[in-house]
Amino acid sequence: MSRSKAGYLLGLGAYITWGLLPFYWKLISQASAFEILAHRGVWALVLCTGLLATRKQLGNAFAILRNKRSAVILFAAAGFLTANWGVYIWSVTVNRVVEAALGYYITPLIAVCFGVLMLKEKLRRLQWISVALAAIGVIILTVGYGSLPWIALVLAVTWGMYGLLKKTLNAGALETLSIETLFTLTPNFIYLMLIESQGRAAFGHGWATTLLLIFGGGATIAPLLMWNGAVLRLPLSVIGLLQYLTPTIMFFIGIYANHEDMSVTKLFGFMFIWSALILLGTDAVKNSRKSSAAVEDL
Repeated sequence: MSRSKAGYLLGLGAYITWGLLPFYWKLISQASAFEILAHRGVWALVLCTGLLATRKQLGNAFAILRNKRSAVILFAAAGFLTANWGVYIWSVTVNRVVEAALGYYITPLIAVCFGVLMLKEKLRRLQWISVALAAIGVIILTVGYGSLPWIALVLAVTWGMYGLLKKTLNAGALETLSIETLFTLTPNFIYLMLIESQGRAAFGHGWATTLLLIFGGGATIAPLLMWNGAVLRLPLSVIGLLQYLTPTIMFFIGIYANHEDMSVTKLFGFMFIWSALILLGTDAVKNSRKSSAAVEDL
């Protein structure tokens, strides 16, 4: 199998898995969103540690953790990741998957805004138009929902901040995720012990739910590893376009599986977001081709 084909398969596997995860979390509806979140963090840490030990990379993780700057950045990243996971899982459990999908549609546009505001990057013309269209779309959706679509905005901003922080580190995804889940281990463990003592825990009460909570760690790590494999084999412009598979799958799950409301106003707002993403993707492909041509001319 060629390197490029393997990259496409890994990328498709990652984004399709992320898109289908709402079905997985729905299977654990007996557990609260916070219990799912806590177990997701705990078992992801267990799996990450096992993989690092198998790959003999535990030393790399400890080296990152001993670096004060890296540790502070990852501590902050852990906070944003936990907030993102928590709001996302909660949105699935209360049948607001469409709004969650909107959040992941907006995320690339938030990343563009962060690049301008925090990294002092210059926007090209198509990028400015994309941001303007997205802003109009959010305004229309605010009218459609009758309030600010806070789930979408929280998901987009927390994931954008998480990506911004990780961009400042030159470290492996598995090592950094291990450290992030390590930082959340204590609060997660305390919360799980608390709900267990109060008799509110779903874990241990039914083998199916218990196994699904444990395998939530695998559901977290598997697409991440596939994504990293795809990043190593494909241009970033292709990765950027593939990422829209996830919210698109989530969108259709919300509409056709969960039968969530989709008024004409909301659909109109989504059309502005989709138009913004098409322009952003077009700009990314054009810029990637220009960069490739410039390298070939050297």
